[in-house]
Parts: sequence; structure tokens; C-alpha cells
Amino acid sequence: MKVLVVGNGGREHALAWKIKQSPVVDRLYVARGNAGIWQIAEKVDISPTDIPALVKFAKEEKIDLTVVGPEQPLSEGIVDVFEEENLKIFGHRKSSAILEASKVFAKNFMKKYGIPTAFYETFDNEKDAIDFVKKQQMPIVIKADGLAAGKGVIIANTLDEAIQTIKDMFRGKFGEASKRIVIEEFLDGEEASYIAMVKGEKLVPMATSQDHKRVFDGDKGPNTGGMGAYSPAPIVDEKIEQEILEKIMYPTLKGMKKEGRELCGFLYAGLMIGSKGINVLEFNVRMGDPETQPIMRRLESDLVQHILDILDGNIDKVKPKWSNKYSIGVVMASKGYPGKYEKGFEITGIEEAEKDPDIVVFHSGTDIKDGKLVTNGGRVLTVTAVAETLKKAKEKVYKAVEKIHFKGAHYRKDIGDKGIKRLENI
Repeated sequence: MKVLVVGNGGREHALAWKIKQSPVVDRLYVARGNAGIWQIAEKVDISPTDIPALVKFAKEEKIDLTVVGPEQPLSEGIVDVFEEENLKIFGHRKSSAILEASKVFAKNFMKKYGIPTAFYETFDNEKDAIDFVKKQQMPIVIKADGLAAGKGVIIANTLDEAIQTIKDMFRGKFGEASKRIVIEEFLDGEEASYIAMVKGEKLVPMATSQDHKRVFDGDKGPNTGGMGAYSPAPIVDEKIEQEILEKIMYPTLKGMKKEGRELCGFLYAGLMIGSKGINVLEFNVRMGDPETQPIMRRLESDLVQHILDILDGNIDKVKPKWSNKYSIGVVMASKGYPGKYEKGFEITGIEEAEKDPDIVVFHSGTDIKDGKLVTNGGRVLTVTAVAETLKKAKEKVYKAVEKIHFKGAHYRKDIGDKGIKRLENI
């Protein structure tokens, strides 16, 4: 069968890498992809958000299955259009993708259905937001309503910072995305990512993982799209997982169906587990990036067959098989990310790093210029390793990272430390 992957990042490289292993896949295409994905899939030079061109390509090439990676095409209705043309596609319809596309919708939805989340208020003007924030305790969390590539969440530690953030947002920092904002209480604790493949009121859990959102070691600095992840996440034990399913995942599926917004695709709950229990920080209607990279390294069963079974209404048949090894991914980013950064620097050392069979390097922001591999984004690579223990996986991954070079390369050096500490204390 012919499969098309839509998207350009590390998540899509990891999905394509796994899809390529399926015995049912004869040809794999990517729109538009990156230099890493082009090594394993046929490049389709169409933007992930050019839905009419993607539909035309899928019809002409008789694509049997399309898998959508990023949130933007989902929120713009790619699934609706493909389904109208009787093209098989895995992802949520536009009406369901609002769970990620609007933080205001998501917060109001959680409140309505009793899904645990931080106390919040929503605002569509600067004055009311500033008046509100003056009465709150710091730190406080300020979120742009719409999609902002993982950068639309600011944790303000002082009132001055909160006021400035509100002004920046309403004055166009994130364009249309910050015309409305959510202001919510800051929750302490440890983050975890819980991802499942879902259809209607049923779900199949993926392996647990933990992302590292802040740009610097020790969870310092601004939020990013994610600087690294590992799987499984020891904080999510059996008891906590049961609570996540009972209080968050199943009520979300039921609530969305009741709203006439039935879910079908990947559903991601970003969680804070701390003194106030388990609370939802955000929902995403797709796999996380960089969580997908270590999760796919541990998936031993056929992802394509799982997706086909779900789309054919046989979700009960889907039983993913997971490696009992630990997997870790470290993002190598451009200097200046998540702010301004330069592109076009040559990348060397990947082949050397991948001589270790436990290492796979997934590309995010890469391109080929004049026959050379160069940087082409804020997050450039995710270096992944698998090993019998999380500690060994961390040692392996950082040895590999040290072999890869590009000008201004920046990465966190503490990915996995929370999990290692937790495992040592069990």
C-alpha cells in the first residue's frame, strides 16, 4: 500500500521511520518533510497546509492512507476534505481539532465536563486582563488562545512580567493566536505526557513519556516546543495511569462526542502531577514532539496496522507491543531558539553517532543546500538512544550528541534526570 505522511518535523520523521518498517507498506511519501525523512520517503513538494494540493496528489497517486503529524492542517480541516473525497486519513476533523486550536474552548470544555485543570479566566481585551492579574498571586500562567507552535505559553514570575506579557499578546506577538488569552493559576509538580490513539469513546494508550518544555537546564528560561523527552515516565505508575484514564481521557472522549465533535486520531494530554493532584495543562490533537521520537523507538508492533484497524472500526483489536527498554531523545537546537535564530549551518557527525546501533537521529529543521546537510529551523535534530536502564540510555544519548556539530548548537544536558532520580528512590 501507499502511505503519505504530512508534516516537516522530528515527530514526522519518527512516524515515517516506524511506518517504513510496516510489511504492508510498499511506498512511502512525505509532504514536505526534511532532509532526514527524504532518506526514507519520497519527497512531495507540497506544504502541509496546502490542503487542496494534498488532496489532488493523494487522488492522483491513489494513496491508501494519509497520516497527519502537525496540528495546523488538522485545525484547518484536512481530514474533513480527505473524507469528502473518500480518502483514508488518520487524524481529527476540524470540529474536534478545536480542543487544541483554542485554549479558551479547551478550558471551558474541561470546566463543563469536570475534567481537572487549573483555575482560569479568559480575556479578549488588555485592560480587563491586567486588572485581573493585579489581584492574583505570582507566578501566573498566560496563554495565547490559538496555535503558536508550542511557544504561546508564558509563565510570568512577577506582576511586571505578567503585565508586559499581556500587552505583548494583545499587541500582536502571536498574531491572530493571541487575540484572546487564558490566564490561569500556576501549578507545581512534575509534567507528564499521556498519549492515546482514540476513536469515539474508545482508546488505546501509547507508552508514557515526559517532555522538557523549558529551553535551559533545570527547567529555566522560556517555553519551547520541547527540548527532549524520555519513555516510559516513571511518575506515571499504574495507579496514576488509572486515574488519568478515569478522570481525564474517558470523560474527554465522552464529552467531545456529546458536543458532536467525536475524536479519531492521536489525543495528547499534557499533565501536571503535583500537590493539587493530576491536572490537564493542555490537550493536543496529535502526537507530541519530541515525545514521538522516544515512543516510536519503543513500539515493536506495526503502527500502520494499528491505524488501519482503528479506522476500520476495530479498535478493540489494537494491542501495541512495547519494548521493556528505556528510550530518550535530546533535541539539538539553533542558538537563540525559541527566539530568533540563524539557518544554513552545515551539520556533521550524524553518521558517526549512528554507528552505535542503539542510536537513531531524527531530523526536525534540516535541509540540503549545495549537497550539504544544513540547519533549517529552531529545533534541528532529536538524538535518540535505547538501553536497559534510563541511566544507560542517558549516557548513550549524550555520547552521541557530542559527536554531532553545527554552529551555535544548543541542547539541555539534564534530559532524563527527573526519571533517573525517581527510579533510584523507588
